[in-house]
Amino acid sequence: MRTKVTLVLLFLNVILFYYIFHYEEKWRAERAQLEARRRVLGPEVASIDSFTRTSRTGAAVRAEKRADTWWLTQPYDWPANPNAVARIVNELQFLEHETSFAVADLPKSGQTLADYGLDHPALTLAFTAAGKIYELKIGDDTKIGSRLYVLSPDGRRIHVVGRSLADSLGLGLEELRAESIFTIPVFEVRSLNLQAAAPANLKVRLRREGAGWMFETPILARASKGAVEVTVNALNALHAKKFYDPADSKVGKAALDAPLYRVTLEGNARRETLLLGAPSPDGGLFAKVENKPVIFNVEASPALLESLRNAQESLRDTHVLDFDVRSVTAFTLATPGQPELTLQRLEVAQETEAWQLVVRAGSGQAPQTIAADTAIVQDVLQKLTHLTATKFLSDAPAAADLENAGFNRPERELTLNFTASAGARTAETATLTLQLGLSPERRDAAFARLTNAPFLYQVDPEILNQLPARALHYRQRLLRELPSSARVVALMLTDLSDNQVIWGKTADSDPGLTADNLAPANAPEARRKALAGLLTELRTFRARRFIADSFSPDHAEAPGVSAPWKYRLDLTYTIAGSGTGQNTSSSLLLTERLGGTTLLAGTAEFGGVTIEVTQPLLDALFALTYTAQHDPGMAVAPPTAPLAAPKTEPPPGK
Repeated sequence: MRTKVTLVLLFLNVILFYYIFHYEEKWRAERAQLEARRRVLGPEVASIDSFTRTSRTGAAVRAEKRADTWWLTQPYDWPANPNAVARIVNELQFLEHETSFAVADLPKSGQTLADYGLDHPALTLAFTAAGKIYELKIGDDTKIGSRLYVLSPDGRRIHVVGRSLADSLGLGLEELRAESIFTIPVFEVRSLNLQAAAPANLKVRLRREGAGWMFETPILARASKGAVEVTVNALNALHAKKFYDPADSKVGKAALDAPLYRVTLEGNARRETLLLGAPSPDGGLFAKVENKPVIFNVEASPALLESLRNAQESLRDTHVLDFDVRSVTAFTLATPGQPELTLQRLEVAQETEAWQLVVRAGSGQAPQTIAADTAIVQDVLQKLTHLTATKFLSDAPAAADLENAGFNRPERELTLNFTASAGARTAETATLTLQLGLSPERRDAAFARLTNAPFLYQVDPEILNQLPARALHYRQRLLRELPSSARVVALMLTDLSDNQVIWGKTADSDPGLTADNLAPANAPEARRKALAGLLTELRTFRARRFIADSFSPDHAEAPGVSAPWKYRLDLTYTIAGSGTGQNTSSSLLLTERLGGTTLLAGTAEFGGVTIEVTQPLLDALFALTYTAQHDPGMAVAPPTAPLAAPKTEPPPGK
């Protein structure tokens, strides 16, 4: 019995599930059909490639798709505003009705299409998709609610839709057209062509070359990347303000027959040319795009017009030299009446860089090799890369022009040598020679030229001071750098006028004299800082600049300077692990302070030199000598042990 009941219940469940599935599927189909019926247009709107809007009050407007962009083709040929076109296309694709009814049912209620404004619609939109033409008519507003009557493309049904359709289709011509004239972005531009009207009739062509720009006409020269890209961006920012009737002869004469400028941008397989004509009575200039009849008004900034008018100079790279500092292997500096200087980069580890100075004193004498200061050399090279023309004097100077600029006897002649890869992009060879001249008629300007280029530049004469011909300027400023294992044994400062020790101290034991034990614990803080600074500067002894490559034990003698030695500074040190076990003594003769930042020093070491000390060393010495001179009651700390007689190390390399 129970088995029969179970089977009956199971059979009833099967029947129930069948009916549920059957009606559920039918309900889904009805729902899908209902949703499809809410859409006014079919799947054809997904492939719209053109549309034409016609109204009773305005001229027809037509837009069509070309490749991936939309263009207005009526009333004139012009790029369309992509946002406005996308708004119209999206509105058509997602257009839904609130309700609809058949046109065939209208006679039953005594109505016609005229009752809905669809016999002569205020707005008609015809569009093409997949080669077929569809027409959508927009009629009157509904009496209740913000709705519109729309006649389907097949003319069988009237739909009631929202007003957003009319808002999208009713956009003005100003909103449908693109604002910009040029459509090639600056990163795509490969060349810029400019042609000015008569009488100049100048043609200028620039092309992109790698990361920079080059002039091709009227000269072969580097162009300023920044100036060119600013000009291209300014051209891309031009907007058409007002459009004119091409049939107007006055407009055509001003904008077409004699354009002031013809500007062409070339991109990837496309080019666009703009003609700029005479001033417009509406402000700005008449303009048109080449091969298009529409004439319009454009407002160009004075800076852009000036750039176009003087493109040969305004877009030119003002840098006289174009090279990579890291690629320079050597440079030679020649000055009339001075020995020729050559600086060479040494082959060292990749993370470091060293230079040496080669001085040729004269014929028959072997050149001298001296370590050069890398920072000074790098500074000179950087200043050369920043050398700019204040004026382009001539692109083809005559011999008389070169003579008047002083190039029959240049003030400086600098030859740069580069690695095999040639850091100078403008040079086909691995060398560049720069000449700097001064005119006998004017001393407020200098002139520059490259021996492998015809251009003559006017430059700031300060470049001559930045390229001194003195070998001492390039010499290594670091004269001594004691290793960390070096132990300072004694330090003493003596006044040479009476041979009295101003201050002195000898180390009692390891680790020698340090910043902590140079002064007593109760010494003033200023004195402790002065002594610590003095020790630091003597361990790493550096010249602020070289005054002379000679030394006189009687007085400081240099061009324009003659001063007696006032003090002697003695330093005694030993280097642990050197194997000698002996102390090394060093003596430095000092003048009085000659100015706020000037104190001279001389020594027989380092080949015998006279130098100007660094500011930290000057400050430390002044703190000690000034206190000793102006505080007679100050007790001088005598050395705790006799100091060894100063012993001078032989100069390096001798």
